[in-house]
Amino acid sequence: MGPSILITGGAGFIGSHLSNELLNRGYRVRVLDNLCPQVHGVDRERPVYLNSDVELQVGDVRDADAVRRALKGIDAVYHFVAAVGVGQSMYEIAEYTSVNNLGTAILLEGLLKHRVQRLIVASSMSIYGEGLYRRSDGSVTTGERSVHQVRAGEWELHDENGAPLAPVPTPEWKAPALPSVYALSKYDQERMCLMIGKAYGIEAVALRFFNIYGPNQALSNPYTGVLAIFASRLLNGNAPLINEDGNQLRDFVSVYDVARACRLALEVNEANGHVFNIASGRQIRIRELAERIANVLGKRMRPEITGKYRAGDIRHCFADITLAQRVLGYEPAVSLDRGLKDLAGWLEGQIAYDRVAESRAELAARGLMV
Repeated sequence: MGPSILITGGAGFIGSHLSNELLNRGYRVRVLDNLCPQVHGVDRERPVYLNSDVELQVGDVRDADAVRRALKGIDAVYHFVAAVGVGQSMYEIAEYTSVNNLGTAILLEGLLKHRVQRLIVASSMSIYGEGLYRRSDGSVTTGERSVHQVRAGEWELHDENGAPLAPVPTPEWKAPALPSVYALSKYDQERMCLMIGKAYGIEAVALRFFNIYGPNQALSNPYTGVLAIFASRLLNGNAPLINEDGNQLRDFVSVYDVARACRLALEVNEANGHVFNIASGRQIRIRELAERIANVLGKRMRPEITGKYRAGDIRHCFADITLAQRVLGYEPAVSLDRGLKDLAGWLEGQIAYDRVAESRAELAARGLMV
């Protein structure tokens, strides 16, 4: 057998696919996961989709003893543990900070006692805030929308002279904007891992994931990926709800491409010390995405455009993946059409509880939805 790999948070969506990718390449895989009820349900049982060859240790990354046990005999670590969700992070501030920041700190202290060759941390596109934009003169810039602007339903960004800004692919060198507690905590995770890795001679790599979709997503978690939320609505006979006007541009990438990128981040020597965008390199409007998933599922429902703005949301962000292509040899292989058909096949027979209205009411009651 090959080297032993630990995936923290590995019983979740991405970790389950990475486990399969690694096992198929001869690695041994251990997972540390607390089986959070919001993701795994109140029974907190081993997920049926988790490969039977994966050693699952149930425990919290904030528990130093659990981390110590999980690291025993391990050669490399993927750190995927995170409380996920922009909206929820804006009111469950202590929980997000505890899981994401403190959890990462305790894992890193464990790694000071049990050194591994490589540490790969899951970062997020959310740290960019708004993506990169081009001015009418061809120069690139960044921007931010004011509360006054979004309250007036003026969704697009403009320069200081009122001229519209055109969104362009966002590269890794764009400065972070951190519009939510979630984004701030993901940036802290990324920076802590790279910093401690450099200081102690642990090879560290950060992967900034864009919008990931595919089988094994948590359909009943209203703070998960947007495609899973749309699917949950549709499976329950409800139209997808879309904030603003639905013309937001995003980059959606198949979980199979992400799993392969994660493996490359482990195996490519030159990856050490780098931060990579992991995405499809293509963009789509949210409105179109909702229509396409409805068509694939055979649901004749058009999305409901709410005209609402959620605190922490951004207008446009899609990835420049040039660096991952050049250094990792990463090339997305799953088209959106193929990926949606694969997702639809998995959705047959799945049970999804639509909690979107409940989560939206929670945000509105706190003044986070306008």
